[in-house]
Amino acid sequence: MTGGAILRVEGSAITAGDGPVLLRGFGLGGWMNMENFITGYPGAESQMRRALLRTMGREVYDRFFDRFLEVFFTDDDAAYLASLGLNSLRIPFNYRHFEDDGEPFTIKPQGFRLLDRVVDTCARHGIYTILDLHAVPGAQNQHWHSDNPTQWASFWAHRHFQDRVVHLWEHLAEHYRANPWVAGYNPVNEPADAEGSTIGPFYRRLEAAIRAVDPEHILFLDGNRYSTQFDQLGDPLPNTVYTAHDYALPGFVDGGPYPGVSRGQYVDRDQVEETFLARTAYMRETGTPIWVGEFGPVYTGDPGRDEQRYRLLQDQLEIFARHDASWALWTYKDIGLQGLVHARPDSAYLRRIAPVVAKKARLGVDSWGATDAHIRHIMQPVEDLFAREFPAFAPYPWGAQRWIAGHVRHVMLAEAMVDDYAGCFAGVGPEEAERLADAFAFTNCRVRTPLADILAGHRTEST
Repeated sequence: MTGGAILRVEGSAITAGDGPVLLRGFGLGGWMNMENFITGYPGAESQMRRALLRTMGREVYDRFFDRFLEVFFTDDDAAYLASLGLNSLRIPFNYRHFEDDGEPFTIKPQGFRLLDRVVDTCARHGIYTILDLHAVPGAQNQHWHSDNPTQWASFWAHRHFQDRVVHLWEHLAEHYRANPWVAGYNPVNEPADAEGSTIGPFYRRLEAAIRAVDPEHILFLDGNRYSTQFDQLGDPLPNTVYTAHDYALPGFVDGGPYPGVSRGQYVDRDQVEETFLARTAYMRETGTPIWVGEFGPVYTGDPGRDEQRYRLLQDQLEIFARHDASWALWTYKDIGLQGLVHARPDSAYLRRIAPVVAKKARLGVDSWGATDAHIRHIMQPVEDLFAREFPAFAPYPWGAQRWIAGHVRHVMLAEAMVDDYAGCFAGVGPEEAERLADAFAFTNCRVRTPLADILAGHRTEST
């Protein structure tokens, strides 16, 4: 791996000038774009931050988040990823690090300082970075990970929001245009344009704006409907990788045995490959590279179930290798649900928020990390009502049952719980706030050893 030449798309391969490169690594969820299941709060990031600011006050709030952003990914983390033979890191970020809603189009320099530090840290260890705008103004999809508290993706209906994203990417492209360790730009994570008529023209407008500033770096474009649908994108753009997200049913929090039945469907290795081939058909039809921008199971803590999920992961990695697919596993670090590295259960941070984590599980508040098993007596009558009164109701993107769950559990209950989380930090002083954030420092975390062993076994010599 040289890092001297900016990566390019040549046919169906990503190349570094001296041969093909397969990008294999992680997404850095929970850092510059926070998610509820990753660090333990309910609801959307902006809700949580407002509640913490009210509870902590400005000084303590700033000390906590400054420390959190400093320690969440450091040289220790990059060195560990490199030790496993991984060569890339997808960095999700929220637009709010670069722009305030009250001052649209005014770019804040602190966002670049944060990104620069991790890009440079990764480069020192031979790791490429992919810059991923994970939350855009107005929200590009209906879920919490786009910092959306409502289930309405307003981004696609408002030119103002789209203008701000184009403007931000012009500045990002200008800043990173000469950096060979930036593999490319992932401009919009998991778009969900319900009408399907805006995403194609917007991608073309965005591509033209970025290329006017930086004609060299690769664009990594997600498909519509949470990066699973590509028929609305038109012909491929030059020097562009189209990215599929390939979460497998048995790996979801409510997934069944593997092989076995999940959500009414039998899934074995052949079915996993069939799903992958369907989700990446556009790439093979157009002769463009395959990059799986997100995938990975949720772990349960039950040794038997988790062993099946490790088997699922191994099958996916083998399938990706046979089809020359690059990949980024979700996610690198969290509080124990999915990450390779996670905060220790006995850390001061997790002890402090333990009642909220337990309450979230009991009420099924987190979409990714919990089920509604304990509130079926509430959910079932609502679902029955909709089935009886609105039998044809099938809202985008996943139908009535998941839409109901989104409103009741992940919007209404989550919003009510935000102050529960913030209340855990009442009375915390500046020094203690920093100690709480230190729970996410690599030296204070645990490694999910079976996962690390699997990844070390899939080292690549292609770079």
